[in-house]
Amino acid sequence: MLSLMVALISFAACGQKMDASKLPVKVKAAFDQKHPGMSAKWDKEDANYEASFKMDKHDMSELYDENGNLQETEMDISITELPASVMDYIKAHYAGAKVKEAAKITKADGKMMYEAEVKGIDVLFDENGNFLREEKDED
Repeated sequence: MLSLMVALISFAACGQKMDASKLPVKVKAAFDQKHPGMSAKWDKEDANYEASFKMDKHDMSELYDENGNLQETEMDISITELPASVMDYIKAHYAGAKVKEAAKITKADGKMMYEAEVKGIDVLFDENGNFLREEKDED
């Protein structure tokens, strides 16, 4: 029973697909204003709403709070676009592991980070490629 509860809580913490018609009006309006005529797939992540879409050949996502305030933008990038210091860190701390995916994340305040997915873990780095932390990959 405990394992079932843990599984349900884990599922609830991850993004849950949702229909755009069920979005808060402010969230939908903020996305539509920023991306007129563009459609997105939506997920609910905790108290936030994530729009996933393609733009300029990049997979993108944007995270909005319930009031339509943009929290962060994530853009998939080529692994070769990661700073050399990121790759050096991964080679040193994840011997023999390959980077599965890479992304550039820009927070609402303009701070930028890099994300490298390695062995099911998102490894986060600052804009200079310095290690910040690890997070469990939720995709």
